[in-house]
Amino acid sequence: MSDDRSPVLLRAHYEMLFRVSQVLSRSLDFQQTLREVLRTLEITGHLGGGMVTVVDPDAGDLTVHAVHGLDSEVYEPVRYQSGEGVIGMILEGGRTVAIPRLGDEPRFLNRLGLYDKDLPFIAAPIQVGGALQGVLAVQPDAPDDGLLVERVRFVEMVANLIGQSVRLSLDVDRDRKSIAEERDTLRRTVRQRHGFDNLVGHSDPMRRIFDQIRMVAKWPTTVLIRGETGTGKELIANAIHYNSPRARGPYVRLNCASLPENLLESELFGHEKGSFTGAVSSRKGRFEMADGGTLFLDEIGDISPAFQAKLLRVLQEGELERVGGSRTVKVDVRLIAATHRDLEAAVEAGDFREDLYYRLNVMPILPPPLRERMEDLPEIARHLLERLGGVQSRPLSLTAAAQRRLAQHAWPGNVRELENCLERAAVMSTNGEIDADLIRIDKPRAAPGRSAITAAAPVVRFQAAADVDAEEVEPGGEQSERRRVVAALEQAGWVQARAARLLGMTPRQIAYRIQTLNIEVRQI
Repeated sequence: MSDDRSPVLLRAHYEMLFRVSQVLSRSLDFQQTLREVLRTLEITGHLGGGMVTVVDPDAGDLTVHAVHGLDSEVYEPVRYQSGEGVIGMILEGGRTVAIPRLGDEPRFLNRLGLYDKDLPFIAAPIQVGGALQGVLAVQPDAPDDGLLVERVRFVEMVANLIGQSVRLSLDVDRDRKSIAEERDTLRRTVRQRHGFDNLVGHSDPMRRIFDQIRMVAKWPTTVLIRGETGTGKELIANAIHYNSPRARGPYVRLNCASLPENLLESELFGHEKGSFTGAVSSRKGRFEMADGGTLFLDEIGDISPAFQAKLLRVLQEGELERVGGSRTVKVDVRLIAATHRDLEAAVEAGDFREDLYYRLNVMPILPPPLRERMEDLPEIARHLLERLGGVQSRPLSLTAAAQRRLAQHAWPGNVRELENCLERAAVMSTNGEIDADLIRIDKPRAAPGRSAITAAAPVVRFQAAADVDAEEVEPGGEQSERRRVVAALEQAGWVQARAARLLGMTPRQIAYRIQTLNIEVRQI
């Protein structure tokens, strides 16, 4: 054979190396990239039977990872242990194997039925940082023509290029696994923080709320959460999202009362570049951000009638246009809205669109104020103290006197007022124990959102014991409250429901008072 064949083969190898490098730089899908490399070697380099095996980090043997021309079901189970067959020889010795005629090698196994025994065979190690990571095996499509050494060098160069791709693939897989683990950890943390565990209470009203959340979470129904400030409307919205099929999707929140109308439209619908002063680039709105997930709009009752019409279109049609744009954007969003306002009165007054009201009020949820579930107060207080204790890095607890003092207040500001009260007491506590003298309650006021009947009730009697100045002795205030409850019970013939009406309480509230004040109920 004349030597002029070597330069021709060398030029062909340079061309193939360039094409292989292009293939390796196109995608991070390692297996698909390897198949494309093997296909390129066969078409342009006359090197068929391409196979790549990769070291299994757990078992330590070689597994077939990619083969050109065979279905994946055929080669996935094939493995080679150290020293097993020609491929196993490389795992054992870490050196390239070149065989002029494959049939002359007694250790050849031909497990895939892919290779011709009358043709040469080349297998080169794929190394990353000096460590064996796999093997590249190919077979020239013609008998040995005396240029096997040149072809071996070329195959080794391709194996080195693949090694760099393996390094990148390993780094990407490691980062992907790390990100997936971190994501799953965050999801578990968020579910725990915003799931049912954060909604505290075992009273009948709260049990009904839990049942409603479980039922409505399964469906993409619009939910309207209505209740006084501080009753946990946002916690309910969180629980609905994180227990729904959309929990893996985005969860976007916005307080409608915090923005003027012009900014609210841009914030919800987005805007195009140049649509107004300061719009230096296009921007997605909250609806687009929440596509495939949930959008929680707090204080929905505060938006203007003009903006209500724009919001209604999105809810009805599932589409919007950005501010300054003409392109219609389709969105798939589950809406949860919340308000403390009387929407029926707003509709009557013409301040809230009736059609939007019916669109929002598909599934209303009404969290009860704290004064209507006082039996939950001890559990709520413990939950809040655990959270405050985590912030202060110390255990916090309430004395029995402090618990009685908390029970003597109607909490017009609901759980938010209770949390502020406990946080203030925790700050003042030197040893983490909160006694009655640290429970300082703000001046009583009418609770927002009460009906006329509730507001007219003699709630002052219910709150009087809590109005004792912090400097007064706690037992005296407790005895005063005890006398009032006993007097009402005696006047009502020890019928608790009648006594509750006399005191302006609910039956549950007076039952809780009887328990906390250790009043022995008489049977008449």
